[in-house]
This record gives sequence, C-alpha cells and structure tokens, in this order.
Amino acid sequence: MTIMEEQITQQKGRFEAKVTFHKKLNERFYRLGLLLEGPGASAFEKTIPGQFAQFDVSNMATPSPETIPQDLKDVSTRQVILRRPFSFARVIKEANKTAVEIIYQVLGPGTLRMMTLAKGDTVSVIGPLGRGFTVPQGKKLALLVAGGMGFPPLEHLTQFLTTHYRETEPIAFVGAKSRFDMPFEKQLDEISRELEFSIAEFGRYVVRSFLATDDGSAGFKGTVIDCLLDWFTRNNPEPAQVVIYACGPQPMLARIAQIAAEKQIDCQVSMEEMMACGIGLCQSCVVKCRAQTPGQTIYKLCCKDGPVFDAKDIAF
Repeated sequence: MTIMEEQITQQKGRFEAKVTFHKKLNERFYRLGLLLEGPGASAFEKTIPGQFAQFDVSNMATPSPETIPQDLKDVSTRQVILRRPFSFARVIKEANKTAVEIIYQVLGPGTLRMMTLAKGDTVSVIGPLGRGFTVPQGKKLALLVAGGMGFPPLEHLTQFLTTHYRETEPIAFVGAKSRFDMPFEKQLDEISRELEFSIAEFGRYVVRSFLATDDGSAGFKGTVIDCLLDWFTRNNPEPAQVVIYACGPQPMLARIAQIAAEKQIDCQVSMEEMMACGIGLCQSCVVKCRAQTPGQTIYKLCCKDGPVFDAKDIAF
C-alpha cells in the first residue's frame, strides 16, 4: 500500500490524549507530549508527516495574570470556541500506545490557555486529518525547508524518512528572525555545526541541518532562502534525484516553489491557511490553485485537499 493509499484508508475520530510532558522552550514556544491508547493509538500510529489534529482548548484554564505576555492581556479572557490545528513533530508507537509531540507558539487566547496544561491532563483531539507529504520514487536527497513555525512537520518528516526511506537523505534548513524566535531545546556545539549538524532535533536522526537568522544571531546570516541558495552554490545535485519539502509563511513558500521550478526539482509545500473546522465543512481555508486549463484557477480546501500540495499546483 502506498503512502497516499494509507492516508485515504486511515481511521479518523475524536479521542482523548493524556499529557506526558510540557516543556517551555523559550518565552513563547512550548513542546507538548501526549499519549493515546486504544482506538486513538491505532488511529494516530499511522499519521503521515504533514497531517494534523484539531485540539479542543475551550475548557482549558486561563494562565495566572503574571505569566500572560503583555501584548496578550487584552485578549486573554476572550472566549475560545473553535478547536486549534496542530501538526506533529514526532509520532512514536509504544506497544499498544502512541506518543505524539507538538510544538506551539503562544499567539492568542487559544494557545495562551495551553500554557496551563500539566502532566496527567487530558486533551480532546480530532484526527489525524488532511493529506501529508509523499515520497516520490528515485529520490536520493530530500531538502527540508522551514520558516518560522514550519519546523514541526519537517521534524516528523525527518523521523519518517530515516525510518522508512533510508535511501533518501534528508537535509534540513530552518530560518527565523533571530535565535529568540526558534522553537528548539538547544543548539549543538561549534564542532557539530562545522560538521553541518546545527540543530539537535535533527541531530538525533544523524541528519545534517542549517540554521539561518535574519539578524545573524544564530547560524547563517540571512533568510532560510538565502541559506538554501548558498547550499546550492556549493553543491550540484542531480535535479531528478532531489525533492524539496517546505513549510512556513506563504511568501517563503512562493519563493521556494519558484526556485524548484527553475531548477526542475519536485517540490511539496505545506500551506498554513487558517482552519476553523478542519474537516471541510466551514469552507474557510481555501487555497487558490491552478486549473488544468491554462490561465484559469480553482479553489481547494487546505484541511482536506492539503495541507500539503504539489508546489506546481498552487497559484501563488
């Protein structure tokens, strides 16, 4: 069965997940571990990188006032009704249980409430949802490009590739405005960076990785696009043997798609449209795509047709 066939036949549903750990990575970033048992474990053990789940945050408590960031104090008491979508950074099968990890950034009243989660708490999740990444045949090199909070599904993809597609070597490129905007537990030492192992989350899979910051406070000085292009000037891979996977802000994805087209490299992008229901009912997460007729466009749903799309199909 192919990866796409597995996605089509996957069992989806609403399940309860138990919090196993909750780590603060820096001022705004957290890493959350969850454990699913029974039917939930069976459903999520086959999660494809790039897929996501909808988290119910409506019943979570509001953090104590002194822990709320100043810019979120006005919205901290706002009622939260809709679930919040999160992709996965890791998925680990443990006997008859499945452990999943997500990374989130505190940006509004929903993620603000998630700060209060503690070990042993339960979270209602719906999933796994959407279509994830696929691995075309004959690819020897996978370039993973993340901007901002596009990092988690590419960490999961790294885990997936090194487990199921060992003939395909992943190389990760991650960018942010500064070192304070990166959702990592730590950076590796100078010797590791010289060996092109900059990020511990990729280093655990023995995968090369590069950091890029706009202000030069960590790694390469410049955008992640600049870092990727710099890598291409120092390497000359065979286009037919390369696939690019990207997740991040839309302007970054548009530029990645352009580079891939110019170099005739296959490219898949994970779109970050706002998803209200996550199951295609509300029709709010539309993505403008190219139609088969030249010059015409159609709209697809990020939550059902994506969030991962072939870059050639998106009308950026």
